[in-house]
Formats: sequence, C-alpha cells, structure tokens
Amino acid sequence: MRLVRHLFRYHSPLLVAATAGALASALLPDRMETVTRALIGWTLCAWLYLGVAWFTMARASATDVHTLARREDESAGTLLVVIVAASFASVAAIIHELARAKGGLSPGMRVEHVALSVTTLLGGWLLLPTLFTRHYARLHFASVDATGEGLRFPDEKVKPNYWDFAYFAFTIAVASQTADVSIASPRMRRTVLCQSVLSFFFNLAVLGLSVNIVAGLFG
Repeated sequence: MRLVRHLFRYHSPLLVAATAGALASALLPDRMETVTRALIGWTLCAWLYLGVAWFTMARASATDVHTLARREDESAGTLLVVIVAASFASVAAIIHELARAKGGLSPGMRVEHVALSVTTLLGGWLLLPTLFTRHYARLHFASVDATGEGLRFPDEKVKPNYWDFAYFAFTIAVASQTADVSIASPRMRRTVLCQSVLSFFFNLAVLGLSVNIVAGLFG
C-alpha cells in the first residue's frame, strides 16, 4: 500500500503511461500473440513516459529540479529496478518477434514485426538513461543535503538542472565514462557502476539485435 500511495503521489506520469500500455495490450485483437500484445503495450508505455518526462524536464529550472528531486523518495529506486528489469524482458520479447519475422511471414507482416522491434528497442534504450537522469538528480541533492557532496560539474553549478544530469547519464550510456563530471558520493559511485554495467549489456543487445533486424528485413 505504501508503494501504491507513493506511485499516485510522486510518479503519476509513469502510472498513467503504464495504465495506457496495459489497456492497449488488453484491447488488441485476440488473434495476436500474447508476446506481441505485451510488447506493444510496453512500447506504448515507454514512449508515453519518455514524452511526459522530457516535456517536464526540458521546462524545469534549476530550482524546480531541486524541489522535484527532494520530493521523490526511496520508492523511486524500487521503480528503477522494476523498469530496468522490464526493459531487459522486452529484449527477450524482441528476439521472439524477430524469430517470427524470419518464419515465413509475408513481406508486409515482416516489416510490421521489424518496425515494432525497432520502436521497442529505441524506446528501451532511451528509457534507461532518462530514468537514471532523474535518479541522479535525486541522489545528488540528497547527498548535498546530507554531506554537502554529490556530483561536481566542471563549471561548479550550485543548482544543476535536468540537462546537466542528462548529460551525465547519457554520457555513461553512450561511452561508459563520466567525462568531465566528478563523483563525490559513495552511493553515487555505486549507482554509476550499476548504470555502466547495465548500459554495457544493453548496448551489446542493441548491437546484436540490430544485425538481426537488418537480416529479418532484407533476408
């Protein structure tokens, strides 16, 4: 009950996106495979959340970020784990879709399956660093409030905005390094390590699936 209460209070965009995805999956025709319906629902959920999250983050000032980060509580970490697990589960579903695309479908249906796989893969890849962007903001201000140390940006911003945290998170996702941002918190270092490992395996999956997508489309 506590987690549900926090979902409604602090994570309503995610809850709305998840509800829309679940409804879409349930309303799809029964002739579609369960995995395909689940994948469509998950993809809709991911892209809806990305749209709302980036709309909010792009408009937030440094003061807004500080306020929003302080409002988020420990349940945000639990949700991060759940969504990361769901992202990797979607990779398994994509493998299933690609296997079907190679299994004697008509060219039109093959394109549909490949298009769904590409949309899901791209949404999943963008979702991970986006979630870590918000998570780093929360950890940064929690660390600053507790010890005065969090992330150290090269221009010594006192109140970084979401673009600063996105720069940090997406640099790790793309290059597996922290660039010119220093880490001054043990908890932050553990989180960076976690994202680095997850990004490494997710990028490997993206690379491998991209080859299969091309083979499924033109093979």
